[in-house]
This record gives sequence, structure tokens and C-alpha cells, in this order.
Amino acid sequence: MDDLFEKMKKLIADKLEVDESKVTLESSFRQDLGADSLDTYELVYAIEEEMGISIPDEKANEFETVKDALDYLKSQLDK
Repeated sequence: MDDLFEKMKKLIADKLEVDESKVTLESSFRQDLGADSLDTYELVYAIEEEMGISIPDEKANEFETVKDALDYLKSQLDK
């Protein structure tokens, strides 16, 4: 696994109060990890802070799975 995914996994597990083993690329924030809209907002904010990037709200609303968020992060960090 890459470092970015590991960082995200820790953040997600911490913010959503789930076991890290439940956080996979295929995990759905809502169905698998039990996030509601406030949880998702707080998680996006934490990712922005940790990674030093900005995620527009309309983009954040498109994140269904951990992979969606990770792919977006990678696209921003590769710029």
C-alpha cells in the first residue's frame, strides 16, 4: 500500500471512529463506514488540513468510496 493511502486510512478511521481494518479502497463512506453528511464534511476538512490542499464542496460531494477520495487527492498532489 502506498503512503498516501495509509495516511488517509488513519485519518478516516480516526474521524469516523472505525477500525482501520474496515477502511479499504472499496469502502463506501456511507454504507460501509457509517458516515453521515457531517462526518463527511469533517473528514474532508481533516484531509485538507493534513494534505495541505483544498477540496471544493462539489468535488467532495462526489466521494462515494475511499478510492474516489484517494484518486482526487493523487490528482491534486501530482500537479
